Amino acid sequence: MTDAAPTRDAPAQSGMTVPPPSRHPWTPALLGLILLSLIPALLLAAGRVNYERSEKTAALVMDYPAVVSQAHRFGQTPQALLDHYQKLGVNSVAVYEDVVGNLVQRGEVYQRSGADLKADFPDAPVNPQSIYLRSLTPGVAEALPARYTIPTRQVQAGGFTWTEWPTDPTFLPTGPNAALISELKARGFMIVYRPYADDALRDPGADWPDVPFIAFNGEEIIGARTPELLEKINERMGRRIPALIEATPQRGLDTLIATHGAARTFSVNPAWQTRLDPITLASKYNLAARERSMRLLYLRPYPTINETDALLTRTVTLLGKSGVKITEPVITPFTENVTLRVLSLIGPLAALLLLGLSFPLVRLGLLVAAASGALALGLNRFDPFAGGALIAAVTFPALGLVLRRARVTDWFIATGLSLCGVLFVSALGANRDSVLGLEPFRGVGLTLALPLLLVALSFLPRQDLRQTARDIYNAPIKLGDVVVMGLALAVFALVFLRRGNATGASVSDTEAKIRQDLQDSLVRPRFKEMAGHPLGLIGLSGALPGYFGAMLILGGVVGQASILNTFSHFHTPLLISATRCFLGLGVGLIAGLIGIWVVRTALRLWHTYGTRPVNA
Repeated sequence: MTDAAPTRDAPAQSGMTVPPPSRHPWTPALLGLILLSLIPALLLAAGRVNYERSEKTAALVMDYPAVVSQAHRFGQTPQALLDHYQKLGVNSVAVYEDVVGNLVQRGEVYQRSGADLKADFPDAPVNPQSIYLRSLTPGVAEALPARYTIPTRQVQAGGFTWTEWPTDPTFLPTGPNAALISELKARGFMIVYRPYADDALRDPGADWPDVPFIAFNGEEIIGARTPELLEKINERMGRRIPALIEATPQRGLDTLIATHGAARTFSVNPAWQTRLDPITLASKYNLAARERSMRLLYLRPYPTINETDALLTRTVTLLGKSGVKITEPVITPFTENVTLRVLSLIGPLAALLLLGLSFPLVRLGLLVAAASGALALGLNRFDPFAGGALIAAVTFPALGLVLRRARVTDWFIATGLSLCGVLFVSALGANRDSVLGLEPFRGVGLTLALPLLLVALSFLPRQDLRQTARDIYNAPIKLGDVVVMGLALAVFALVFLRRGNATGASVSDTEAKIRQDLQDSLVRPRFKEMAGHPLGLIGLSGALPGYFGAMLILGGVVGQASILNTFSHFHTPLLISATRCFLGLGVGLIAGLIGIWVVRTALRLWHTYGTRPVNA
């Protein structure tokens, strides 16, 4: 294949030094394929929006043991304090499974150590190293041994019948507190039940109460280590839905989710909560419900009632502004239309081919496009839909600036193609698991790095690559060039490391405060877009000479790539991502137009300051 002729749409301004793209004969046909493939992608996007609108509900779930502890500190009954919090918006309570220690606390069972019992009754057949229980409520202690595989025996001491336990039974699960759960239901609370796992249980899950949600404790669910038991737990879930607690992976939970779906749950570690004021914490709960589709907002009271009141009041206010209704969530799994997804796959493949054909060096372009496609598929274990989503995410941000980069208006073409890519990313990447946050978008780092590389490679002149290498090697380099390029690399490294704020390059306190204020009042745009779009506009304007324009165009690629990166978080509602995207575009466009005027004015002053005007 020979390289295509250069386009007639060459840059008009002399400051632009990058070569024009190729205009391949297949370009109209490939653009037509992309447009046709947008139809099924639009249908899938509309279906996803309708699904997400029906899911804008959440429950405020208060941890019951924490409420009990707080009530006792302030001389109140747990019921009275819960009623108070219910008036402030709490509509659900998390109730833990009882353990033997709870029976002792409620006076249903009396517990003695063997040493104490032996001291009181020296002649009794008591083992000082064992623990002994007897019933205060008739039959309670006698019924416990049947629940466990632990060997026990009955002994007589002091005129009473005691059950001897060879190990401390204090933390053995004893089933639900049926009376408490019935009382809370009667008061209008939804119940989230939290069962305990213990290898000594004979028949776990047999006595679970009739509740809508189950939240398991610890790092694995009951039965995670035993396939037969896990299958039994899966059956005993019935219509109950497991809670998927964010940032708390639980072994075996995926088996239950495959059958029952999941309720995304947001909870804050108690130690972290003490470091956050109620207003800040309320903002996080609102963000979780509005932008991360959390359906169960798991709350714990602050040390004081006033702080807890402030948390609940602010949270309810923010959720109301976000359109999230506080009620019992109805969980329905997200379903995919395979036929429409297959049709949507045509668009990214056509875009990838068009990208390769539009390089000034077509052979290089096709090789790079093929390598990019293979890399995207490989990272996604050759799943065609997930791989196609990544192909769209790396291709469309680069495509516009490879096709056209001659004037400021080309930014709108690049942005339009990036928005087309958004629909393909959503159509191909959104499925039941990814919407739940179980299946992360693989290749997030590539969505920022690879578009930059693709556009940069399209800057290579239309000549033998060996000659280009010789030209680069022999090019004179000034100290200013080294400084500028070093700064550019440092900025890109910061942007790359800051993706998701998951690394040591975290936000400052000031930026965090600005983000919180923005997200409480509206959907916060991404700062990479607000910075990248102005750079791209200034670069396309040709206001800066030499390679500065090309470097700023690459900065603009970061803004375009960030658009696609925003929509790769499938657990975020599509309309929320769209709002964030268009806010970034609007701010970036205004800042870019102002930036062009500032740069041109500054350069004019630099060149004319101190010179005498020429008389006409």
